Amino acid sequence: MRVIVVGAGVIGLSCAIRLREAGHDAAVIARDLPAETTSAVAAALWYPYRAMPQDLVTRWASSTYAELARLAAAEPRSGVRMRWGTELLPTSSAEPWWRAAVPTLESVTDVPDGYAGGWRLQVPVADTSVYLPWLVERLEDLGGTVTRSWLSALPGQGVVVNCTGLAARALTDDETVVPVRGQVVHLEPTGRTEWLLEHSDAAALTYIVPREHDIVVGGTAEENVLDPRPDPATAQEILARARRLAPDLATAAVRGHRVGLRPGRPCVRLETERHASEAPGGIVHCYGHGGAGVTLSWGCADDVVHEVSTLLAS
Repeated sequence: MRVIVVGAGVIGLSCAIRLREAGHDAAVIARDLPAETTSAVAAALWYPYRAMPQDLVTRWASSTYAELARLAAAEPRSGVRMRWGTELLPTSSAEPWWRAAVPTLESVTDVPDGYAGGWRLQVPVADTSVYLPWLVERLEDLGGTVTRSWLSALPGQGVVVNCTGLAARALTDDETVVPVRGQVVHLEPTGRTEWLLEHSDAAALTYIVPREHDIVVGGTAEENVLDPRPDPATAQEILARARRLAPDLATAAVRGHRVGLRPGRPCVRLETERHASEAPGGIVHCYGHGGAGVTLSWGCADDVVHEVSTLLAS
């Protein structure tokens, strides 16, 4: 039976690839092609941001860390690189709840004024301008396809994997899914190789993520804001915060502005639901990853394969 994956962001593409690798006839259909998705806007720094529940997220993040680290070593064309960086902490803190997902985590005290310390660690960073096309190429090499198609509802028969992100609010009548607006600024490279993260202000987090050909600087986390247009005043605030923490960015030219609408939800939804019509098959839901789509992608994809295989065997 063919498996239809709805959604062409990083979650949908990763699920489709894993399904094809497991021998399932999976294909992706989506309203937005990969370059048009929220995933394309992401800085794609591995970090379990705005995603719950803790136990599942830690497991998914650990699996994804391992796979992205493998890609960084074995598939440089994927656009994934391992980069060291620091998370700044305003107060002393116990190890983060996701500590088990990373191989090493070092406490640091040499931090800017106003911070109590931080965590230094090496994590994957995916340049989504490279990584998303690479995922599509990988899927096509496995015999899969990505097709643009607007759906007013999820298919009511067959096996469907729902990776629609924010659109799941309407497609599944799930009012717990809310937009979390994120704005970023792209700067020219400065020679910086390490990332920096600070999120003591939940609505105005600061992150600096170097990639191969630019630096992504953010950001915002505005709940229930749907405006996709970059706001010039917000961009200036983002740059001011980033330049206070990283003076090397002071003269870096701005290359562009982007906005993405993260699919916020109290918990990631990864579960199987039978069709209401009792038609054969069912829907495996996989959405609500908040700001951690890349971070959880491969771990969630592995669980989706298990759910699909169980559904087909029942």
